[in-house]
Amino acid sequence: MIKYLVIGDPIGHSRSPGMQNAAFAACGLGRPYGIKKVTAEELPDFFEFARKNYFGVNITVPHKIRAAELADSLTERAGECGSVNTLIISENSILGDSTDGVGLEMALKYCFNSTLEGKKILFCGAGGAARATAVHLAGCGVTEISFINRTIEKAQELSDLCCKKNPALVSEVIVPADDVLGRVAVGRADFLIQATSLGLKESDPMPLNASWLEKGMKVKIFDTIYHPTKLQKYAEELSLSWANGKEMLVQQGAESFRLWTKIVPPLEVMREGFDKGDDLQ
Repeated sequence: MIKYLVIGDPIGHSRSPGMQNAAFAACGLGRPYGIKKVTAEELPDFFEFARKNYFGVNITVPHKIRAAELADSLTERAGECGSVNTLIISENSILGDSTDGVGLEMALKYCFNSTLEGKKILFCGAGGAARATAVHLAGCGVTEISFINRTIEKAQELSDLCCKKNPALVSEVIVPADDVLGRVAVGRADFLIQATSLGLKESDPMPLNASWLEKGMKVKIFDTIYHPTKLQKYAEELSLSWANGKEMLVQQGAESFRLWTKIVPPLEVMREGFDKGDDLQ
């Protein structure tokens, strides 16, 4: 019986069912995790259905910010970023949490064998994915978090949230058309986080000016999208250090699993489940 699931629109690409069901099965809990397309118009009705029928829900694009408004209550970290990717449901009450930030934190450490203390981070994008993670990273000992984004106002709002979390933080907002500031920002960054939706479709362009990336740069590139993209291919051609979004999905999913079950998540099993997929899809 399905008691947990992931929702979004689109949702068919999600690897969460295979990953989560592998973890549930390894812990002797069956395979109770499903998948469902839910549109923006359907989201309020889904919440009412979920509170009576599910124990937990993962939420992906484009519903994370709206989910924060629909939940009955929020954890501190979800309230700070105004984004929710995990629902914890008990006694008809929905608690909204955000595990994306800790997911990215752990993924950066795992993929690049690196600490975050004292590092400079540059985000491509200031939408839902960046909002869900940047505020968390602001509290992880980094010294700078800046944003490349077309909409200055949205990026500035997120920059302000990060600085509220960490008043000592250096943060600036750069538009993609600013070639000079863009080159400088990429050149001084330790981590470049690709947090836009560009790359979900094969026809999507690069999320930043390709000329800003050069061989020999210190920057480590993390693309939150977990299938091959133009950015990943280009980083490989330049012999830059890079990783896709697999480990972030595993780590944020593991945190959701822990919240739902109170069981230490089997990370290696979840990684294998991600790779194998799930017949629910």
